[in-house]
Amino acid sequence: MIGYFGPAGTFTHQALLTLTDAESTPLATVARVLDAVRAGEIESGLVPIENSVEGGVSATLDNLAAGTPLVIVAEVLLPVSFVLAVRPGTRAEDVKRILTHPHAYAQTRDWIDQNLTWATVTEGGSTAAAAAAVADPDSTFDGAICARVAADLYGLDCLATDIADNPDAVTRFVLVRRPGELPAPTGADKTTRVAWMHTDHSGALLEILQQFAMRGVNLTRIESRPTKKAFGEYCFSIDAEGHIGEPRMR
Repeated sequence: MIGYFGPAGTFTHQALLTLTDAESTPLATVARVLDAVRAGEIESGLVPIENSVEGGVSATLDNLAAGTPLVIVAEVLLPVSFVLAVRPGTRAEDVKRILTHPHAYAQTRDWIDQNLTWATVTEGGSTAAAAAAVADPDSTFDGAICARVAADLYGLDCLATDIADNPDAVTRFVLVRRPGELPAPTGADKTTRVAWMHTDHSGALLEILQQFAMRGVNLTRIESRPTKKAFGEYCFSIDAEGHIGEPRMR
């Protein structure tokens, strides 16, 4: 069983469908997905980790850094394409209140400002939940910014399509499992790990980065995240080219 950040109709759900047709179940939060993997309730979980516009997904980065270790065994890169979903018969001038996820709003703000100047936007838990709310005949919301899969799932019309401000936006999703046998190297692998400083002193981050540089390991992403132990203490989420089975990465 594979779990994913739900509900059904999210971009995570859409990404999962491109990866596998195995039995799956939606879970309410990223933390719930990762905790379910750790507890053995599901075999693996798919969660968003990075967006080319908004950067790292802090809920994923923080929950991977804390708790029992997990390993990433696959990734999916999904082009982000939003639609304005409405109840059948709704006209553009009738769309006064829009519901969507904060990341979706950040990526469609300019389009909304240019095309729906009279509308107000409320940020909610997920784009799929926004579509579900709009599908309710008694909803106070007139439209949802969501994925087409969510509009289709809840019987909504797409009043506008491809409304992202950046047409090249991509979200990266990762499939995580409990530690065990890993997929064999493909020659185009990445390794993600979290690095912690033993002590906070001048050059501490440089000392960490030198371990990669001296072995010729190229980094593709580095982000600082609070350790949540004390103000001003950080750990570092790092992506590097190479498979953990390769000597220089190991």
